Parts: sequence; structure tokens; C-alpha cells
Amino acid sequence: MADRTVLVTGGTGGLGGAVTAAFLRSGWRVVVPQREPGTDDGPVRVVADLLTPEGAARAVEAATDEPAAPLRAVVNLVGGYASGGLVHETPIEEFERMLRINLRPTYLVTQAALPHLVEAGGGAVVCVSARAAVAPFPGAAGYATAKAAVQAFAGAVAVEYRPRGVRCNTVLPSVIDTPANRAAQPEADHRRWVPPAEIAAVIRFLASDESAPTSGASVPVYGRA
Repeated sequence: MADRTVLVTGGTGGLGGAVTAAFLRSGWRVVVPQREPGTDDGPVRVVADLLTPEGAARAVEAATDEPAAPLRAVVNLVGGYASGGLVHETPIEEFERMLRINLRPTYLVTQAALPHLVEAGGGAVVCVSARAAVAPFPGAAGYATAKAAVQAFAGAVAVEYRPRGVRCNTVLPSVIDTPANRAAQPEADHRRWVPPAEIAAVIRFLASDESAPTSGASVPVYGRA
């Protein structure tokens, strides 16, 4: 029986599947929120809209309803990418949409989970930013800003909750080698991209007691991309 729980948002995506598998292999109880019902033999799944406080609370409730396996980690993978024009060509609605889908779920889920992590004696939060947060490129001002905000938020959590035993770190991927990214960039050199399983191993490490001294870190997982 698992003796600890991790809540993995975005656990059905290209990176999320690898992250979920990594935690299951390590003996964690894994809870995955999703918009539609679904089951399999691995994680516990809960239907929840993480863009709402009610949905975030429902996901955390599912992650904390097993007394034998208290919630000890939260992995915030939910997000999205959209490219467009330069800043003067980008409607404010598109700019704000990037903030909404990348920052809002991370904030709401972390906010709902923190009291439980503190009550369990401590734990870890891992957020996913992006290389674009520190090295922006043209046509993605909203995305770069949103991912930089995620990184800043994680730093704030690390400072505020360090005395209470909760750590918070961020990983910064570049291009992840997923089927969706290959379809979107068929001419790219895919050998330079990082497989999801390799990033998942870093995330699992940051969520585990093995990384106990580490909080407030921003870890690049660029590979050769």
C-alpha cells in the first residue's frame, strides 16, 4: 500500500503521463484531476475544473481522503502554449488567456493544497515554467510572461512556507519530445528534444525526500534543445 499521495495536475498530457508513471513506479498514490471521467489501473482520477476554486478544492479533497497516504506533493503541469504576432499585434484577450491557463490553475491548486501539506508535516510543490520565461522569443509574449509568473509564484511559495516544512521548486523545459510537438514541428531535429520520461525523473526527485535541502530552485531541463 502507498504511504504518501501526490496530486498531479495535467496528468493526462504528454508530460503528465510520464510523470504519473514515474510516481506510480516509486510507490506513490497518484491523484490526477481531469475534465472528463476516465479510469485505468494506475492513478486515482477525479473530475475537476482547475480553473475554478471549487474544482481545485475538489481535486485536493480527492488527494487527501486516504488517511494512510497523506498528501505530500503537488505537481502543477496544467498549462498551454499559443504563438502569435508581436506585442502590438496581440489582442489583450489572447495575452490574458495565456495567464489564465498557465498561472491560475497553479495558484488555485497550490493554495488549496498548502494547508494539507503543512498538516502532514511538510512536503513539496513542483511547478512547470518554461525556458521562455528566462529566454523569450518573438511571438509569444503572453506565454513567456505567464511562465515567468509561474516561476515567480513558486519562489514566493518557497519563501513563505519553508519554515513550515513545504518546499517549492520549478522546472524549465524547452521543447518536450511529445507526439503533439512532433506533429507541430515535423522538420525539427527531434533528437535534440527531451523525452518526457527524463523530465519526469527530475520532477519526481524534486517531490521526494531525496531533494530535502532544495527549495526555491529553477531547474533547466533543456537537454540539447
